[in-house]
Amino acid sequence: MNNYNFNDFLFKCLILFLFSFSLIAQEKESDIYLHVLGTIQDGGSPHLGCKKDCCLNLSEKEKNFRKVTSIEIFNPIKNESILFEATPDIIYQWNSMYSPPKGIFLTHAHIGHYSGLIHLGKEALGAKGIPVYAMPKMSFFLKENGPWSQLVKLGNIRLVNLDKNIKVSVLGKIKVTPLLVPHRDEFSETVGYKIEGPSKTVLFIPDIDKWLLWDQNLIDLLETVDMAFIDGTFFNAKEVNYRPISEIPHPLVEETIKFLSDQKESVKNKVYFIHMNHTNPLLDPKSKESKWVLSKGFRIAQIGQVFGL
Repeated sequence: MNNYNFNDFLFKCLILFLFSFSLIAQEKESDIYLHVLGTIQDGGSPHLGCKKDCCLNLSEKEKNFRKVTSIEIFNPIKNESILFEATPDIIYQWNSMYSPPKGIFLTHAHIGHYSGLIHLGKEALGAKGIPVYAMPKMSFFLKENGPWSQLVKLGNIRLVNLDKNIKVSVLGKIKVTPLLVPHRDEFSETVGYKIEGPSKTVLFIPDIDKWLLWDQNLIDLLETVDMAFIDGTFFNAKEVNYRPISEIPHPLVEETIKFLSDQKESVKNKVYFIHMNHTNPLLDPKSKESKWVLSKGFRIAQIGQVFGL
């Protein structure tokens, strides 16, 4: 077995171990679960061309364990899953899912969120009519631009149009509502999702410009959910060389924590930062920044986490 295959094998074993351990650790049994498949920003970690310590000093284990942001919702009783985001790491994530997805929900047309669809074509999986849930502009982009248009033409995927704030039902017990958010929309609109399970509700917003630019109130939304996986791309301005805050199309983690500083501990505990850039010190659980975030009552998403819904 060559080194690449051996590392791939070890990664899959680790994912399965964490997955099984997380299930055992659930406080009570659930019919539906959320499984974190990745926590990294679109470009991955290590990042292409990065010569900084944050990439050069990664161990082989860390390199294999860092995957682009994605989550799975699954029903073990029915042996059914759905996937949120088709990332560049879809091969690893697909193989670590509970079962192949019955559908894929996309947030927008930036590389870390849809480019994995290419593996559903005839060069790879040769899928048969996998439902891909997307907003109108996103659907149009896929249908009218190659190579994605070939997936539609050959029936590898079946586009399912979403409407903002309109719920759709999947897996029998799950309701998913797309929420339009402000972001760089060169090719499509951008959405987050509110995911309602039988007993718990999740907010999933991996990308947004700024909370105050949104026509919805994050604090009000947090009151209606049990968990929120939200944009934690950059920790602070130092990380991006002190560029003007107005030029950074993401809420800095420090900004979000300040914005929510007056909220109850129970509200802060709902927040899991996700979609972290390769430079983000929150990727290191031993960093002073990670410890500070946790001390403030917030959480940091980790690959392999499983939550009952």
